[in-house]
Amino acid sequence: MNFDSATTEPQTRESLLVRLRNADDELAWAEFAAVYEPVIYRMVQRRGLQDADAREIVQEVLMSVAASIKRFDVSAKGSFRGWLSRITRNATIDRLRSVQSRREMVGGSSVARMMDAVVSNNGDGAGNRHDAELSHEFDRDHRQQLFRWAAGKVRSRTGEIGWIAFWKTAVEEHSIAEVASELGISEGAVYVARCRILKRIRELVHQRSND
Repeated sequence: MNFDSATTEPQTRESLLVRLRNADDELAWAEFAAVYEPVIYRMVQRRGLQDADAREIVQEVLMSVAASIKRFDVSAKGSFRGWLSRITRNATIDRLRSVQSRREMVGGSSVARMMDAVVSNNGDGAGNRHDAELSHEFDRDHRQQLFRWAAGKVRSRTGEIGWIAFWKTAVEEHSIAEVASELGISEGAVYVARCRILKRIRELVHQRSND
């Protein structure tokens, strides 16, 4: 199932990135953390860092965002996630250097190889390619986490039968007739539930994708 092609019109609202400039906007920061913390964490763990180090990097990145967001040009569409992926990359490099110096991981050479893989910049364009790969990876993880976040939001406001009807038909790709029989409801009810929930998830994804 592909949610990247959502075409719903965005609701009029203040951009989340603009709201983040207000350190007292707890709702905006909670929403930001719900979407981006798992993305940052997974990106760091793929570089071979342990759970405790990854969690510390997540907090370091969030603190960097809080300190710098007022200077970030929120009107530059598409640049925020690239900026955030670079902050995450730099924090990961710093932590790998710290791990290497503390000799907390087995084999200093393995740490060096991981650091080389993260830095990957030898002046011949490899650094730019690596940055592009990291940005693509970050965007992919962001889209996946955005769906999880939106689905969780919608599920909390949806009856269990309607949610099961949506999930089994739209995500697990069971037939409407099969799910209707399993749940003891009409095929029309399954179809309506799927359409309504999918529409709301797409609306939420579209809203957040514009930040």
